[in-house]
Amino acid sequence: MKTSEPIVLNGHNLTPRIVRRVSQGAGVSVDPNAMVEVRAGRAVVERYFAEGLPAYGLTTGLGARSTEALSHDAATEFSYKTVRGRVQALGEPLPVVVVRALMVVRLNTLLTGGAGASPAVVETLADALNRGVVPVMPRIGSIGASDLVVMASLAHALIGEGELLINGVAVPAAEGLSTLGAETLMLAPKDGVVLCNNTAYSSGAAALALERARDVLIALQGAAALSMEGFGANLSPVLPQALRVRPQPGQVEAGDQLRALLIDGPLGRPGVARRLQDPVSFRCVAQVHGAAWAALAELDEELAVDLNTAPDNPVVLIDEGLCISTGNFHLPRLTQTVDGVARSLAWCANDSVARVHRLMHAPFTGLPMLLTSDAPDSAGFGPLLKPLEALRAEIVHLANPVPILGSHNADGVEDAATFSALAVEKLNTLLDRLSLLVSIEFLAGAQAIDLRRQAPHDTVIGSDFVTTGPAPVTRPLEKLFAELRLISPFIHEDRPLGRELETVARNLVCSGWFAELLADDGEGT
Repeated sequence: MKTSEPIVLNGHNLTPRIVRRVSQGAGVSVDPNAMVEVRAGRAVVERYFAEGLPAYGLTTGLGARSTEALSHDAATEFSYKTVRGRVQALGEPLPVVVVRALMVVRLNTLLTGGAGASPAVVETLADALNRGVVPVMPRIGSIGASDLVVMASLAHALIGEGELLINGVAVPAAEGLSTLGAETLMLAPKDGVVLCNNTAYSSGAAALALERARDVLIALQGAAALSMEGFGANLSPVLPQALRVRPQPGQVEAGDQLRALLIDGPLGRPGVARRLQDPVSFRCVAQVHGAAWAALAELDEELAVDLNTAPDNPVVLIDEGLCISTGNFHLPRLTQTVDGVARSLAWCANDSVARVHRLMHAPFTGLPMLLTSDAPDSAGFGPLLKPLEALRAEIVHLANPVPILGSHNADGVEDAATFSALAVEKLNTLLDRLSLLVSIEFLAGAQAIDLRRQAPHDTVIGSDFVTTGPAPVTRPLEKLFAELRLISPFIHEDRPLGRELETVARNLVCSGWFAELLADDGEGT
């Protein structure tokens, strides 16, 4: 599964983009200096056993059994019992990309030394990623107070007792490890807790969701730009001086990108705008999309911590030589920032629906009603408003925050939860729906542009409209327009558009195609 050169991990350099690269098959290697930290952390663990020092989950049991002491020999067996007793996740297996994401996150956080893992755990995880070892990991079980029972499936497979995917088929782990030439992991004291009691699932899945959200939001910028071109929008709201009068986080970035997509086209010529002031869904794209960029930046900042620090309980403080209890496995901030991204994207979806509706409304645009011919029996884009609004309703529903609930785990010792994994799952489903919604705006904007290009050069509609004529849009939008028309030609007569829209969503939105196009043209974010 490896692609190109392996990515060198050191415990402090993991980013969402690197997580995505590894999730898609990139190999990894471990910085030798990081292994020094791993061995130093492990030395503290061994000293605790040698001196009989108390430490939660190390020389004691877990949860409700944290008052019961363990010897070194008992702790070795306890590592296996920790795994076997907590492989309780349910439901469909996680996608391969998510499994690889959580594996690289756990590997990187081990390299800080704070987990006190044995070096064999680090070596096994790196080797597993490079050999394409993919444990079968049911997705239901995390409540955001570590990802305990979900992560236990990873450990269960690595010790040869769970299941692996080989060519998409679940096989016994021992058989799968042998097929892939991987060694069975032998657990040492604390290693069971190290592999189970961590936040790699929530953090890894959130990193992938962040990268997906970036791609979808950039595509939404392109959709808005097509709509503005088709509408004949006024660009004054995205002029540099207008954006910087009140530079809210993300607003300047979003507005500058929109202006770059439009300013060299027909809308950039003085006096071409059709209205002095457009509807809010056109006029305030920079503000709404900018708020979404700001939400993504907050999530990025949170993940910079989550992907590069030890979430372990207990955690090893190498410099102090201590192993202490912590609350670092608890993820309220991650949940909050993921929910914030979902809500900001719901605002974007709402305005996208409004723009499509305005494009269909002849008195606003001077284009044919419903973006179609004038034939009285033509439905045009009209029926698409129903799936469009159905998608918006789902998106708004999914943007509601996860519940704030207590917990009754471990006989009341673990009495709080954050449901971070649920927040990420909601966001991913929202992105699925938003990708389809963006594809509808793509086609509506392209149809409007085609219709406007066919319009008479001197068309003037209404006292506040001025002359506009057919002219090519900017180069990135022309490339986008051309790709759209390869998938979905101009609508002369009514036809089913569902499969075409799904192809647009898959090929031009979800794939990150438009984001790559802008990056190549130097106009990316």
